[in-house]
Amino acid sequence: MTRLTPDQVRRALEAAGEWDPNGIDTSAQPSQRRRTILSKSKIIAGASILLIVVAYAFIALTRNNENSKFDLHAPLQSGSISSPYGDLSMRKINTIAASAAVAFSAISFAPTAPQAQAQNCTGDNNGDGVVNGVDLAQVLADWGACANAGLSISSVSPSFGSAAGGTAITIAGKNFTGATSVMIGGITATSFVVVSATTITAVSPIGSAGAKDVVVTTPAGTATLIGGFVLIAGSCPSPTWATVLEWIPNPAVVTDANLRAAITATNLPWRVLDNGTNIEMLLVPGGTFMMGCSPGDAECSGDESPMHQVTLTNAFYIGKTEVTQAQWQAKMGSNPSAFSGFSDSPSRPVEQVSWNMIQGFNTATSLRLPTEAEWEFACRAGTTTARYGEVNAIAWYYQNWTNYGTQPVAGKLPNAFGLYDTLGNVWEWCQDWYEPYSSASVTNPTGPATGTYRLLRGGSWGDYSYDSRGSRRGNLYPVTPGSVGFRVARNP
Repeated sequence: MTRLTPDQVRRALEAAGEWDPNGIDTSAQPSQRRRTILSKSKIIAGASILLIVVAYAFIALTRNNENSKFDLHAPLQSGSISSPYGDLSMRKINTIAASAAVAFSAISFAPTAPQAQAQNCTGDNNGDGVVNGVDLAQVLADWGACANAGLSISSVSPSFGSAAGGTAITIAGKNFTGATSVMIGGITATSFVVVSATTITAVSPIGSAGAKDVVVTTPAGTATLIGGFVLIAGSCPSPTWATVLEWIPNPAVVTDANLRAAITATNLPWRVLDNGTNIEMLLVPGGTFMMGCSPGDAECSGDESPMHQVTLTNAFYIGKTEVTQAQWQAKMGSNPSAFSGFSDSPSRPVEQVSWNMIQGFNTATSLRLPTEAEWEFACRAGTTTARYGEVNAIAWYYQNWTNYGTQPVAGKLPNAFGLYDTLGNVWEWCQDWYEPYSSASVTNPTGPATGTYRLLRGGSWGDYSYDSRGSRRGNLYPVTPGSVGFRVARNP
């Protein structure tokens, strides 16, 4: 094999217009210099091929009939273009572009063996162990707008409105550019405006009451948020004291269809956040139930009988969890809990609070304690058994905790209303004075006017499982704190 001399290398590069006295190491081996010359030549040849093929495609496109226009900035679409050279389909054009890319890449960018071994091959699309023009061609062959490329709806705010229509909504999501319509429950929303690629505003249409799918249509496809907007029969004023989180009950939480129907029938929002305390509260509808010792419950105490019928005529809100140490301290400025100071203490229920102490909290927040009847109705959540689930799955009690003391709220399964820890963790104060039951049916009972002890419900982490039952009653002097917490309630 004939070796090139340094002068021959210099003359070859000068002829190609590539000579740089400062960029060539003339002391390098001739074989290395030949690779440099060949690499430059491959780039020139590849660029030439690419320019020829692209020029051919451009001529074919621009020589279309006089009434057609070709937008160089638009992605290639399906269909074909008529030209003096015959019908040139978009797929053919894509193929031409891909072929040009292959030619250019194969000649210009094919790596040498040492390079291929040294580089990161995350771009090896076809898995042949080499990143080259074939991999690039696979990408370029799909040139153009991608169907449903990242198109999605993340939220609709507000998430509810009157079935009479007219609610201004904001839809948040991705890739809304060019959107052509918004539909709610199959009906087109009005005053539709694409604010940006991530925001659309519109006005809800007239429709029937219930949860409706929200659909956004764009040139790239459609995005659907199932049940994303709720139409409420009649007017739907939000409570002034709370922020609505969800208007109708979530079937994944309120799994009983009868309970969902009863909640929805109140025409009140199901899940709200109390503005003064950031306590999340759930709506409990009115209803009739049998209060007291459940049939077949052998663990009942004498004061849990006789079982008697109770009717609650009004819906009420009740805390999703027991009031936490963080919520108490934020409002009262101190924390009396025995189990404070741990990393998870803020999310544990506040305890060592007497009935009298709680009155100060409730006065400051316009909240209240539930009556004993409200508490049991909310705890049972439509069930007639001693517990609404298996005790270890729903309650913290003496035999099943691993860390001594109270536990963070919502660590066990909720009941059918979505309430946590109604059984176990800490006893909960009720509004009523304690007294024995009567067998008579009652409506909206509030207990006796006076008494010695206030009622407790639900059992605690330090008690045996028989205390964690829906009908279990406890009592304590109202001035005594003890290992007792509470759950707030409020009228709508």
